Amino acid sequence: MTLVTVAQKLLQHSSKSCARQVLTRRGFAAGTASSEPLVKTALYDLHQELGGDMVPFAGYELPVLYKGGENGGVMKEHLWCRSEGKAALFDVSHMGQIRWHGKDRTAFLEKVVVGDIAGLKKGQGCLSLITNENGGILDDTVITNAGDFVYMVVNGATKAKDMLHFQEQMTAFDGDVAMEYLEDDFQLLALQGPGAAAAVAKLLPSSVDLVKMPFMTGHDTTLDGVEGCRITRCGYTGEDGFEIAMPAAHAVSIASKLLEDPTVNPTGLGARDSLRLEAGLCLYGNDLNEEITPTQGTLGWTMGPPGSRRRVEGGFLGADKILTPEGKFQKVDKKRVGIMGMKAPAREHAEIYSADGTELIGEVTSGTFSPCLKAPIAMGYVTTPNAKAETPVQVKIRNKMQAAKITKMPFVPSRYYRVPEESS
Repeated sequence: MTLVTVAQKLLQHSSKSCARQVLTRRGFAAGTASSEPLVKTALYDLHQELGGDMVPFAGYELPVLYKGGENGGVMKEHLWCRSEGKAALFDVSHMGQIRWHGKDRTAFLEKVVVGDIAGLKKGQGCLSLITNENGGILDDTVITNAGDFVYMVVNGATKAKDMLHFQEQMTAFDGDVAMEYLEDDFQLLALQGPGAAAAVAKLLPSSVDLVKMPFMTGHDTTLDGVEGCRITRCGYTGEDGFEIAMPAAHAVSIASKLLEDPTVNPTGLGARDSLRLEAGLCLYGNDLNEEITPTQGTLGWTMGPPGSRRRVEGGFLGADKILTPEGKFQKVDKKRVGIMGMKAPAREHAEIYSADGTELIGEVTSGTFSPCLKAPIAMGYVTTPNAKAETPVQVKIRNKMQAAKITKMPFVPSRYYRVPEESS
């Protein structure tokens, strides 16, 4: 089966299983199942044993939360991840893992993503954006220079579309590049929280020194003696943490070993969503889409600082819609912002008005009740003149106007790992 065929089948399955949206437990949005069967990850039976409340998401059946346990439920799972010495374990095997091969792989990737891939040292990674001809964001992705190949992780709901897009671009590319999709033969776990390093260190070889491993770096390794694994220091919660890839046949044993540690708690999609929103991180399909550019999404930093190579040279799809010939950002009509001050949570598509309530200036794209701040928080887009922090606004919630204000993000301070100076 060719990669194109695999991507087409994935896209067909994804579009059927996510054809409509429902509100599931605790208000967490997920794609509903149709007649198309949902994919089960290698951890499905373990999730059920642990009390996982399974819901459809991106064509997969995944736990939104865990019932019955002392530390189960969205609120407790969320707070556990932020607690000192604790770590949350997520199954993120729905995400797409890709290896890029060929001597021109970097040149190709710099045509389809905005980041400086050529500048990545071996083991170093970055968050980047896949753009279209109009500068819109097709997906966000973490890319790591693995030495002999480039390792990419894309979102589960968009991986089929991404791969078809890559295939189209490869057809037009005059160079040596090959895409290897790891399919479901490899599973992916995320271990997040202040205690993540201590917990995963117990499974790693003694030669791996996590104290000297910077955030956004990764390498191949063994885990609990299992060969062919990979660990990347990154995450989606604003905390220190790791994404851990392993052969599907060993996913249950590795997850179970991690969960033997009393500091590690199984955590579902519900807490993952509230954690990422507190951290000011985007959910593709809500906060980013094909109509939003990196600069509208306040993600221009993914192209590098002023005067950097990618800002000056461009060369990626849609660069002419985002950058001036001098490498400066073109002006945008709206920007992504944080919103606080509402008395009730503002959900997706809630309208944002000027302070006097007379002018519609934007809409909410994500909203929830923050377990850490014990207050509603939201993310959305407003017209550029209204995007400055502390700007007063009104948000329409259940047909009633509520006073709020534009605020900076993250809502909760990020605690990404930094290597101590004496260890660097």
